[in-house]
Amino acid sequence: MTTHGLSRRSFLAVSAVMPWALTARAAKSIPAGLELYSVREELKKDPDGTVRAVAQMGYQGVEFYAPYFEWSESQTKQMRKLLDDLGIRCFSTHNDSSYLSPEKIGRAVDMNLILGSKYLVVASANPRPGLDSWKAIADVLNFVADRLEPSGLKAGYHNHQLEFTPIENQRPIEVLAKNTKPSIMLQLDVGTCLEAGSDPVAWIRANPGRIRSLHLKDWSPDAAKGYTVLFGEGAAQWKSIFEAAESTGGVEYYLIEQEGSRFNEIETARRCLQSFRLVHPE
Repeated sequence: MTTHGLSRRSFLAVSAVMPWALTARAAKSIPAGLELYSVREELKKDPDGTVRAVAQMGYQGVEFYAPYFEWSESQTKQMRKLLDDLGIRCFSTHNDSSYLSPEKIGRAVDMNLILGSKYLVVASANPRPGLDSWKAIADVLNFVADRLEPSGLKAGYHNHQLEFTPIENQRPIEVLAKNTKPSIMLQLDVGTCLEAGSDPVAWIRANPGRIRSLHLKDWSPDAAKGYTVLFGEGAAQWKSIFEAAESTGGVEYYLIEQEGSRFNEIETARRCLQSFRLVHPE
């Protein structure tokens, strides 16, 4: 028997390896976006022009950071139209914790739905001393997740060094992971994880399915460089990080982020994407 030119034996052989081929293909199709804090000064001067420039570089999406919350509904709709015209997406927004308070969360939901965002990420927390305060933050995140669920949006939390710095022999990020709903994304900032002395690969593997996006910010232990290195110039072991994120972490999208470099913001974003594509080709 033949099936469109394949013998039955060949067809069965191809079918057997097909799931692996699809998995490999899917692993390479994780979209790469830009955390727009990377081009914050340009964004202040010309939001539309900056987003156009980002799309022209080849970025497939963006994450808007805190100032988006001050836009009017008309401005938000105009930005969504621009994203659609450019063929890119708003993967998520990076939010001040106050934006997700009971008083403001309704506005945050409306704006994110207009933008087409999936995740509302809490950018940071301001805890009191002690681990119990991190449990309280977990409770707030669970509240936010419940409020977002009817709209189809999801909550996320972004780490800095603080979350990976042990308190009473336990890292706060572990408290958050243990005490939050599985639906809440743990957005991994690779650079700050490294600076705090933690292993991003080990963290990803310890939290399967929770690391749905990563800020690809490199970091150098050289005090003169720190976060001003381009992607691939620091201490991050990117191939191992990508392998863990895609095989275990449940990554849905990557976000390149830069706090500065020897180049201007636009050129920095361009060079980082070029370097990313060398390590993680489509």
